[in-house]
Amino acid sequence: MVIADLHVHTTNSDGELEPSEVPGAAAAAGVRVVAITDHDRLGDQSVPITHVEGVTIVHGIELRVEENGERFDLLGYGVTPTDALRAELDRLQADRIERAGKIIARVEEQTGVSLDLTPQKGIGRPHIARAIEQSAIDEDYQGAFDTLIGNDCPCFVPRSVPSFERGLELLNGACGLVSLAHPLRYDNPTAALSLTADLDGVEYHYDYGREVDMRPVEQAIQEHNLVITGGSDAHDRTLGRVGLNRDEYRTFRDRIDLQTGYP
Repeated sequence: MVIADLHVHTTNSDGELEPSEVPGAAAAAGVRVVAITDHDRLGDQSVPITHVEGVTIVHGIELRVEENGERFDLLGYGVTPTDALRAELDRLQADRIERAGKIIARVEEQTGVSLDLTPQKGIGRPHIARAIEQSAIDEDYQGAFDTLIGNDCPCFVPRSVPSFERGLELLNGACGLVSLAHPLRYDNPTAALSLTADLDGVEYHYDYGREVDMRPVEQAIQEHNLVITGGSDAHDRTLGRVGLNRDEYRTFRDRIDLQTGYP
């Protein structure tokens, strides 16, 4: 039984839920704990963990980093923002806005159709894909990625991201626990899992939408004494599809409480 969904996005990045709607969505799904992990952006929290309407909210972040030319996602949990982290997030948000403007311009030039979208903080390619789907362009959401804005498509523009070393330094300074997100989703899972030697945890529970061999993840957990994390990676309004059971959450809670000093 899933009681903790530790990977959820809101409208602060590319999710559909307003942050204020998260407790209600969690209650509807029977989930008692939610970690809000928006891309490169924090909410307005001043403490790492709060309790709202009977739901425990772990304030977190998802940060993309680069190592040896490959990009991976780190999940930081129990965030107490530092000046250094805020400065890097401000830089990343400025880069997101600039990048989105370039992608939109390329899409409009490629298709001859104007998109009803103004770049702002939190914007990512999902916002652009939704705008494409709602425009006169004959592409749905997935088609937008497949033919226009995906990594190898004509309208793609890369983001500027910190190195793994720098990203980890920033998260270690601000978070109670740092985990590797969806290790089997990358083109090179072996390289991804090698990073866990320097991390606190790894996302074990994740809906890959396909059969996966979890043995390399299990081996990394044992070798590096990693905390199991996991979640639905929800960008929609449905939580709790995947996550931690009671015992796994207790282990996570004990480790993050120890690191953050949260009572």
